[in-house]
Amino acid sequence: MTSINSSDTIKKEIFIECHPETLFSFFTDPDKLVRWMGRHVLLDPSIGGKFRIDINGSDIAMGEYKEMIPNEKIVMSFGWEKSKVLPPGSSTLEFSLLPKDNGTLLVLTHYDLPASEVAPHEKGWMHYMPRLQSIAQGQDPGVDPLSAQAN
Repeated sequence: MTSINSSDTIKKEIFIECHPETLFSFFTDPDKLVRWMGRHVLLDPSIGGKFRIDINGSDIAMGEYKEMIPNEKIVMSFGWEKSKVLPPGSSTLEFSLLPKDNGTLLVLTHYDLPASEVAPHEKGWMHYMPRLQSIAQGQDPGVDPLSAQAN
């Protein structure tokens, strides 16, 4: 019997011209998070607290906060409501906020993704990380085009 590893990891880095404490709030304040991701956001940013991000009326990300070091790191379980391939809590997101050159290097690591989910999640993070960068630097990224794709 052979074992096939069906999970994979995405790792992305982006430099954001803001202090880590400013960036941290965009993961813990629902009014700030919804400005870069989703239509409606419910957060309980505490260890064991749940989150729900309604991206577009049909794609709803869910999970819970697993670890929080203020202004340094956030670890969350992650998945999609109604998904059999990646249900809520089945993967792990880690956001590390590293002070660098009067700004923050954001390192996103998305662990435990089924192989079939790596490409779509890579595309998603390539979309959302620049939106987060823009809003955290005081710019307006505009309405999220992905939030208008379904009803």
